[in-house]
Amino acid sequence: MITTRRQLADGREILYFDEDPGVPHTATDTRDLPHTTTHSQRRFDPLLGEWVVIASHRQTRTFLPPADLCPLCPSTPDRATEIPESDYQVAVFENRFPSLSTGHVELPGTVEGSPPTPLRDGYGRCEVVCFTSVHDSSFARLDRRRARLVVDVWAHRTAELADLDGVGQVFCFENHGEEIGVTLSHPHGQIYAYPFVTPRVAKISENVARYRNSHGGNLFGDLLAAERASGVRVVAANEEWTAYVPPFARWPYEIQLYPHRRVADIPELDEAQRDGFAELYLDVLQRFARRFDTPMPYIAAWNQAPTPKSGVPREDWWLHLQLFSIRRAAGKLKYLAGSESGMNVFISDTTPETVAAELREVR
Repeated sequence: MITTRRQLADGREILYFDEDPGVPHTATDTRDLPHTTTHSQRRFDPLLGEWVVIASHRQTRTFLPPADLCPLCPSTPDRATEIPESDYQVAVFENRFPSLSTGHVELPGTVEGSPPTPLRDGYGRCEVVCFTSVHDSSFARLDRRRARLVVDVWAHRTAELADLDGVGQVFCFENHGEEIGVTLSHPHGQIYAYPFVTPRVAKISENVARYRNSHGGNLFGDLLAAERASGVRVVAANEEWTAYVPPFARWPYEIQLYPHRRVADIPELDEAQRDGFAELYLDVLQRFARRFDTPMPYIAAWNQAPTPKSGVPREDWWLHLQLFSIRRAAGKLKYLAGSESGMNVFISDTTPETVAAELREVR
């Protein structure tokens, strides 16, 4: 993989990733852009013990522009975009409307009028990952080589962002489909470098440690072994990975993809594991695309270990990808209503065993 670093007109970084050498990236961003400024902050909820990020500047971000005004398409002589080049394979750049900001600012120790609520700046980094220059495409329609290149890009960015001072977790994800809330339809994902360990990962880490103490085994590994042995909820598999519907699935259509050999994060995946993931993930995404008359909206969320600097143990963490959709039936969506939104108790409209059988049958 060949990496080229450039800068956009407002000082943000952009990186181009190519499979082979010989692809020059020398175009200059010709736009007249003001320097990017953000006002992110994080406030600690003392009741739940969780950080909440405040990013009110994002209200002005671009929202569902027509294809001829897409900011993620390559630039043309008539229109400059976020990608100065006339073509690219995979491009990554700092988000112009980030939820987290790369600079530190001085703030009071607590929120005004609420001494029990700690206040910190919204330090971190948010990046956009463009999977292809083709606007009317999707991850599911990438060929295997391009999908594998994206895996290498995730690994590159995870390793580099995890090394930044103050970063507790790196989160690679994709929001796909207007129903999910996507504001740009061009095929892309995002990466967040959080200044803390997210509630989901922190809670899983605690339960994994508790399981180790009481059972002497790895909870991730035991769950994976059980699913591979029974096969009732397995959707697809190859030599390196298994994709299955978890027996405790919260979402109407949910799949988790696990490597058979434990690694803590994407950079630790070896060549065979990266190849195997690209193959299986494309298979699963295509099943999601063909299950109903129209492709399912989805969120794809990498669950990586906290960074080595986070202070949270990594030795038992097992990298996995969670893929889920809010579509529960043709023309029907799952809304997070009273129980889910109010009490975080999910009530499923489907059964994992039925969903797995349905997805296995998709051709």
